[in-house]
Amino acid sequence: MIRNRFKAWTAIGLSALLFVSACCQAQAISKPEITEWTWEVRPDHVDPKLPNVLLVGDSITRNYFAEVEHELSGRANVYLFAASTSLGDPRLDRQLNEFAALEGVKFSVVHFNNGMHGWAYTEKEYATAFPGYVATLRKIASGARLIWASTTPVRKDDPLGASNERIKARNTEALEIVKRDSIAVDDQYSLMLNYPKLYLDDVHFNPEGASVQGRQVVGTIGKYLK
Repeated sequence: MIRNRFKAWTAIGLSALLFVSACCQAQAISKPEITEWTWEVRPDHVDPKLPNVLLVGDSITRNYFAEVEHELSGRANVYLFAASTSLGDPRLDRQLNEFAALEGVKFSVVHFNNGMHGWAYTEKEYATAFPGYVATLRKIASGARLIWASTTPVRKDDPLGASNERIKARNTEALEIVKRDSIAVDDQYSLMLNYPKLYLDDVHFNPEGASVQGRQVVGTIGKYLK
């Protein structure tokens, strides 16, 4: 009798643990893309007298990084963390924390966006994950000024991926959050609507377009450099 009760309680306990585990997995499930990548860049020579700036994003950010680095030469040490890992994916938090631990510097400004990936996640899931994304950035860059960049439009909608309708929906959700948290805004979406001939492909911009983006990024960052 006692042995049977013990087995019953053990089975219930295991079931409860499996249920909790399943719930946790449902809240944060990695939905990787066919090609996954991360791209991290640090200055060749860090000037300890200059403030440190961090750009966080994806391949769009990676493309305008060179322009930002050039424009801020002598004014800031510019770092880059770009990845295909999207909001909603639990790996992004770990990757950002590992990057910050590796660099070991204090950032004065963080300019961020990560909206062109993760189309397996709904816009609701994107919005739900956004506050946690901001919290991670505040953690790895304590005291830094945050600047959110809106996701840029695409030249051609992809029925299985990026579309302007979904991008606008994500931008709307993110804008509500950043305004509530008093985070500065760099409206890259509106900017690049003015340059429909500067696409390299259906998503990315050519070098001239990337320079246009980079100059606006520098304009927003420059306001907060001491």
